[in-house]
Amino acid sequence: MPAFTIAAAQTASVAGDLPANIERHLAFMRTAAEQGVQLLVFAELSLTGYEPSLASELAIAPGDSVLAPLREMARELRMTAVVGMPIRLPSGSQVLIGALVMAADGSLAVYSKQHLHPGEELAFAPGTGGAALVWGDDRVALAVCADFAHASHPRAAAALGATVYAAGVLIGESGYAADTALLQGYAAEHAMVVLMANHGGPSGGWQCAGRSAIWGEDGCLIAAAQGVGEVLVIARREAGRWTGQCVEI
Repeated sequence: MPAFTIAAAQTASVAGDLPANIERHLAFMRTAAEQGVQLLVFAELSLTGYEPSLASELAIAPGDSVLAPLREMARELRMTAVVGMPIRLPSGSQVLIGALVMAADGSLAVYSKQHLHPGEELAFAPGTGGAALVWGDDRVALAVCADFAHASHPRAAAALGATVYAAGVLIGESGYAADTALLQGYAAEHAMVVLMANHGGPSGGWQCAGRSAIWGEDGCLIAAAQGVGEVLVIARREAGRWTGQCVEI
């Protein structure tokens, strides 16, 4: 199997401060490029923080020029970055929880969260998902937080040939054990690498647990952040074998 390097970006978002969060994302992208990362996945709503009360004010069209520095950096570094942002699609005025794919070739794709957490319907509408990302024989299926709480979501990804299931999330300390048990279980059940990018600091009133992680196709842990803070969690496949490391930013 060809070499493949993926990473979870565990950032500490500044509530509602898009310029500051873009700068941190760019720093993460540069460090990830130094590590040879090809796919970098950020947490749910990473660019604004998990701030439902601000979502309507902050929501943008996916192709908004404010995100141009991220798209340009992805193209310059030949890296694909998946960033979290509240979005409005041209077809409607509803606010969706988006995972925007800034591809290495300069293109843009959109994944929108399909399954809302209770209470999120007050600020967001359910989305429609999005297509898997393709690297040679690898297919990467995206998820945003509560999506993975529905077993049908990773099952559908596996049925469509996903080899990697990548979720941007917001998970607090109280839910961490149960949520990561689910993700680890999906890795083993569906023989997929599972990546979880969590927030590394408080967001939206939640004390996030950090501890972003990546599990192998057998469910064994490849790499995980030790706690909160800003960390890059990396998994590399070489000669068919996965190895991991963490890099503090």
